[in-house]
Order: sequence, then C-alpha cells, then structure tokens
Amino acid sequence: MLPDTLDITAIRADFPILSREVNGHPFVYLDSGATSQKPRQVLDAERAFVENFTSAVHRGAHTVAGEATELFEDARARIARFVGVGADEIVWTSNATEGINLIAYGMSNASLGRGGQAAERFRLGAGDEIVVTEAEHHANLVPWQELAARTGATLRVIGLEDDGRLRLDEAAAIIGPRTKVVAFAHVSNVLGTVNPVSSLVDLAHAAGALVVLDACQSAPHLALNLGALDVDFAVFSGHKMLGPTGVGVLYGRAELLNALPPFLTGGSMITTVTLTETEYLPAPARFEAGTQRVSQAIGLAAAVDYLDAVGLGAIEAHEEALGGRLLDGLGAIPGVRVLGPTHGAERVGLASFVVDGIHSHDVGQFLDDRGIAVRVGHHCAQPVHRRFGVTATTRISTYLYNTADEVDAAVQAVADSRAFFGVDR
Repeated sequence: MLPDTLDITAIRADFPILSREVNGHPFVYLDSGATSQKPRQVLDAERAFVENFTSAVHRGAHTVAGEATELFEDARARIARFVGVGADEIVWTSNATEGINLIAYGMSNASLGRGGQAAERFRLGAGDEIVVTEAEHHANLVPWQELAARTGATLRVIGLEDDGRLRLDEAAAIIGPRTKVVAFAHVSNVLGTVNPVSSLVDLAHAAGALVVLDACQSAPHLALNLGALDVDFAVFSGHKMLGPTGVGVLYGRAELLNALPPFLTGGSMITTVTLTETEYLPAPARFEAGTQRVSQAIGLAAAVDYLDAVGLGAIEAHEEALGGRLLDGLGAIPGVRVLGPTHGAERVGLASFVVDGIHSHDVGQFLDDRGIAVRVGHHCAQPVHRRFGVTATTRISTYLYNTADEVDAAVQAVADSRAFFGVDR
C-alpha cells in the first residue's frame, strides 16, 4: 500500500489524456522523465491568455499590451517564488538546453573580450578547466565540450561508482585552482540518483568556480530552493513539470546575469542602438531577445501553482513509494538489471534497466502493446550507458498522477516480455 499522501483520483481527473485507451488498453503513462502530461488548469490558463490577452509584451502602449505584460511578469515572479529566488534572476528560455547554451556562449563571448571588466570572471583560456560528471545529459555535456573547444580550456569528468553514485573523492581531486565551471545534474535522468549538491557546491566555491545546476529532473519532483542551494546558475524545462513545451527557465544570481555578455541579440534586449554599437538592458531582459514565449510562461506559472497546491512534499513521498515498489518489482525478475543505486540511496521514482537477451526497444514495444508508455534508448546520455556496458535501456519514470497498480502492470509486462521473447528458459 502507498502512503495516503495524495488524492490520486482527484489528481488524475485533472489530466484529460489519462482517460484514453491505447491499443485497446487503459493508457498507462510512465514516461514523465521525458515529458509530463498537462492538467486542465494549465491548458485553461494558456488558453485564457491567448483568447483574452494576446499582445506583444514590453512593447505596446495600449491596454491589452499592458495587461499582457503584467501577466507575463507575474508569471516570472511566481516561478521565482517557486524556486526561492528573485524575479530579476529568472530568464525565460525555450528549454533547459537553451539555458545551458546561453551560459556557455555568454562565457565564450566573454572569452573574446566582450563585456569588459565585469565579465572577467567568465573568461576561459588554455589552462582553465570545466568540470562535468559522467552521468550528464547531452544538454549538460555538449555545450561545455564546445566551450572548451572554442576557448582552449580543458574538460574534466567526475566518474561514477559501480552503484551509480558520484565519486566524491575524485571530485575533490579534480576541482581545484584551475576550475572555472562545475556543471552537473541535480538528479540523473538515467540513474535516478539525487546528487550531493551541497558537497559539490562547497568544492566548487572553495576553488572560486561557478556552479551550473541542471534541475530538469528535480524541479518537477522535489522542493527546490535554488537560493538555499547556493548555486550560481540553474536550468529547468516547463514540459517536464506539467507545463507547456517551448518554455524553460534559467536562474542566475543577479550580479552574474548582469555581468554575463548576452547570447542572442536583437530587439527588446537593448537600451540604445546605433549603426556601429549597442548597449544592453540589465538582466533578465538582456537575455530575452525577440518575441517572447508568453502564453507558455503563463502556462508554466499555472503548473507551478498546481504543484504548490498539491504539495511538493506529498509528491516526493508518493514518488518515493512508487519508486521503491518499482525497484522491488524489477529486482524480482530474473535477468533484469537496474542501473544506478537501489534501496538505501537517495533517488527519485524512475528506473532504467536492461532485460538480458531483449533489446530495450523490443521491451518498450511489448509494453506499448499493453498501453504502457515508457522511454527506450540512451535517453540523451550515451556516456553513462557506456559506463555500465550497455548501449540502451528501458526507462520507467513516475509522477504524481501514477498509481501503484500502474507500476505493477508495468513490472508484470516486463516479466511477461521474457516469455514472449523466449529468454525465460
């Protein structure tokens, strides 16, 4: 039995898609690690804005433009409160990937001399080091590879223990006087591991390095206070936390955002433009060139209101129970290996696994035939799969709207797949 922390029946009624069937079966959605479903409250908020307030924010002087701007900035303030920071420290992006690229390219521009003395701390060159982990999503690896290539800096990697946890002794040896950036995921999208943020922040700041936190898999599931975590930058995506696609969030400490040279340039992020030079607005506007993703920001604000109303503590407890049930069920199936830590380690309610003798895509197709949606492949994290000697896994990821029966159905389907593919002999 799961703890009575959430009114699952009421929650599920808010998500229209969960009432449909797939392949003649009730739809079981266990792929929230990739993208979450959206409740009616989010759909209604975005629709209401489009129907009643569509206008260019921060541009028009007419009534509706003013109303739209107020709603847009109110959404920013609600997101800021949700993660414990100031509204001027929240930048709208298209997704978390854009947010990380924004930081990396801003640092690249600083390394070319843009931004003057204020941007000095962002400049990289030969002998400087960028530190990531072996468990990173490609979005928090490739931009740093590119930054290293552009500046001559060296990329260094913190490895993993066999149980999927970070090698903190290795981190302490790697992070030092040459380190300029330490970038890592709060929660691994493959292993489910909740990484020790405070330990890594302490190591980085003691070395004078900046910390970039990928919070894509933590913001939807854990109570997140970025101010208390003392990170310098953080990113997360709306579509993983009940919000629309096409909107993400970059957090940066105000003094850092105001010193970082912009990445995308154009309209709305300037003060003065001549034919030869341009002066930029303070953050966050200096990073929001062009027409904004306004209705999506409104929808994301409605999503965090929904999460607040349900309660992140209750969501975390619910998913912890589902995750334990999932690990127990998969662990009881012969020939199934779950990547990452099992019981006793801090982790979220997802599990990536291999079934001996069956390709992950075939496992996923078998589950899909029963109406169960999961993720298959390398999950945009090839290095961590390579670390554990596999090319792909099947991933089951839970969220606040999932039930114990759905987890049990998925586990049973995984068990049944062994007989179907003839590997249970």
